[in-house]
Amino acid sequence: MDPNKVDEASDQMMDDGDMASVMGFSGFGKKARTFDLDAIFEQTRRTAIERSHHVLDERQKASQMEEQGESSASVKSSGKPQKDKAANSSRKEESESSSSDSDSDSDSDQIGPPLPPELNSQDKEGEETRQPRSQADEDDDDEDLESQDDDDDDNPVKKIPDSHEITLQHGTKSVSALALDPSGARLVTGGYDYDVRFWDFAGMNQALQAFRSLQPCDCHQIKSLQYSVTGDVILVVSGNAQAKVLDRDGFNVMECTKGDQYIVDMANTKGHTAMLNCGCWHPKTKEEFMTCSNDGTVRTWDVNSGKQHKSVFKPRSLQGKKVVPTCCTYSRDGKLVAAGCQDGTIQIWDRNLSVHTKFHCRQAHTPGSDTSCLSFSYDGVTLASRGGDDTLKMWDIRSFRQPVNVATGLTNFFSMTDCCFSPDDRLVLTGTSVKKEEGNGKLVFFDRTSFQRVHEVEVTNASVIRCLWHPKLNQIMAGTANGLAKVYYDPVKSHRGAMLCVVKSKRKEKHAEALTQDYIITPHALPMFREARQRSTRKQLEKDRLDPKRSHKPEPPVSGPGRGGRVAAHGGTLSSFIVKNIALDKTDDSNPREAILRHAKAASEDPYWVAPAYKMTQPVPMFAEDSEEDEEAEKEPEWKKRKI
Repeated sequence: MDPNKVDEASDQMMDDGDMASVMGFSGFGKKARTFDLDAIFEQTRRTAIERSHHVLDERQKASQMEEQGESSASVKSSGKPQKDKAANSSRKEESESSSSDSDSDSDSDQIGPPLPPELNSQDKEGEETRQPRSQADEDDDDEDLESQDDDDDDNPVKKIPDSHEITLQHGTKSVSALALDPSGARLVTGGYDYDVRFWDFAGMNQALQAFRSLQPCDCHQIKSLQYSVTGDVILVVSGNAQAKVLDRDGFNVMECTKGDQYIVDMANTKGHTAMLNCGCWHPKTKEEFMTCSNDGTVRTWDVNSGKQHKSVFKPRSLQGKKVVPTCCTYSRDGKLVAAGCQDGTIQIWDRNLSVHTKFHCRQAHTPGSDTSCLSFSYDGVTLASRGGDDTLKMWDIRSFRQPVNVATGLTNFFSMTDCCFSPDDRLVLTGTSVKKEEGNGKLVFFDRTSFQRVHEVEVTNASVIRCLWHPKLNQIMAGTANGLAKVYYDPVKSHRGAMLCVVKSKRKEKHAEALTQDYIITPHALPMFREARQRSTRKQLEKDRLDPKRSHKPEPPVSGPGRGGRVAAHGGTLSSFIVKNIALDKTDDSNPREAILRHAKAASEDPYWVAPAYKMTQPVPMFAEDSEEDEEAEKEPEWKKRKI
C-alpha cells in the first residue's frame, strides 16, 4: 500500500478527531455499511447452478424409471444409467462442495456484529438435532394451501361482504329507490316522502348525513333512480307521467314531455299519459334511457331531445289487448328490451324492431300480480324475475318457455322489490317483505346453478324493498320500508365506499368561535379609524365571554313584583300575575264602603289622581250620620219593620 495514502488517511482521521473535540461530541456517528457486491453475485450464481443441477437430476430419474419399464431392447443401454448415476453423484458432490464453499464464504462475509457464543452453541446443537425437511413435505404443504384457496374460491358464500354495516337515515317512509354511480362515490336514495337525498361517501363522516335533499317531482312518490353509464346524470322516475333527468348536483337537465291522453293509439302521442312505473339507462349509449307507464307502453328517450320519444313498445295480451308493464330493463349488451306485465307475462323485443316480440312467455308469473323486477346476468344469457306472487325465477332466454329454477315463499308487498346478480355471477340476491311488527325483512342469497338458499341477512324489522350489489365496491345496499338505507361491506373484500366515511370522526363544534368577529385589515386607514391588531385569539375570546352583549348572556329572573314590563318569576303571562296577586288575595273585603274609606285620609292629605285637578272647585263631602231612630229601627224585630 502506498505510504502517502496512509499518511493522508491518518491526517484525515486526526482532522476528524480535532473537529469532533472542538464541536463538543465524541464522533461523527457510525460509518456506513459496505457490501461486497462481487461476493453476493457469486453466491447467487452458485445457487442458480445448484437449482439447475437438481432439476436435471429429477428429469434423469424420471427417464431412468421409464427405461426400466420398457422391453428388453433397452437392456443393452443398461450401462448408461450407471454412468449417469456416476455423473449425477459427481455433480451432487460438486454442488455440495460448492454449497459448502458458499456457506463458508457467506460466514466469512457475515454482515453486522457477531452473535454471542451462547447463541452460536445453541444454533449448532439445534442444527445437529434438527432433521432436514424433505422436498415432498414442502410440496404437500403447498398443495394443502392451494387446495384451501381453491375451496374458498369454490364457495361463493365466503365472498359475501356482510361482516360490517352502516345505516343511512333517509326519512320515516319507505325507501323505494336506490342508485350508485359507476365509480361508487355517491349514493342516491328516494322514497315515498317525495325526497331525493344525495350521499357522498368521501365527504361524510361518522354522522352519516346527506349533503343534499330535494323534491324534484313535487308531491309524487319516487319510483326509480339510476345513474347513467358515465355517472354524470341521474334518471328520476316518479308517480307522474313525466320522467326527469338531473345532474350530479340535483339540477334539472331534461324533463320528458307529456302525451295527449285523449288519443286512443298511444304510439301517436309524444309521451306517456299515465303514471310511470319504472325506468333505466341504456348500458352502452349514455344519451338513451327507457320508461314504462300505466298507459300500456314502453318508450325510449334521448336526453338531447325530450320533446318526443324515440320508439314505442306496446305489450299485448294473448287476446291482443293492452297490458300495463310494471318493470322494464335492457340486456347487458343493450340489444334487447324486456318488460314484465300485470298479466304475469314477460315480453322481450329487439331494440330495433318494436312491433313484434322476440321472446314471449305467457305464464311467467301469476296473472294479476305485479312483476316487480327483471335483471339480466352479466353473461347476458340468464334472466331473473321477481314476481308479485312471492317467487323468484331464473330464465334462459334461449329456451324461454319454462323457467330454469324457481324459488317460492319470498313475500313481496311492493311493486319495486329488486333482484340482482353478484359481481361474479354465481349468486342471486333479493329482499323479502314482512307485515308491521311481524318479523324482520331479509336479504336472501341463492346459488345460481343449484338455486339453493345459501345465505340470509336480517336487515331490520321492516320490509326490504331495494337491493343493490355494486361490482366495483363489492358492497351491498338495501332500502327498507322504515326509511333506512343500509350498506353492508367487508374491510378485506370491499373497497372504498362506506369504508371512507366510517374512519372519519365527527368534528367537535367550538361554541366560543361564534363570539369572535372577523378582523378586517385596513392598511391605508387613518389612525383614528384603524383598529388595533389582535395578537391573541384566546384573550379576545375571554373578553367576549365577559361581555354580556357579545356572549348573548341570558337575562336573570325577575325578583319582586316585576320591572320594565316584565312580570315576576311566578308565571310569564298577565293572567298568571292576576291570579297570583288579585284572585288569590286572602284579604277580607266584606264591607266595600269601609275598604274604600280607609284610604280617605291619605287621599285628602296627599291627593295624587283626581283631587289636584279639582282642588280649587272641589266641594267638601258630607256623609250622613247614623241617628238614634235608625238605631232603634235596627233593634226592632223583622216582622215589625214597615214595608216600603
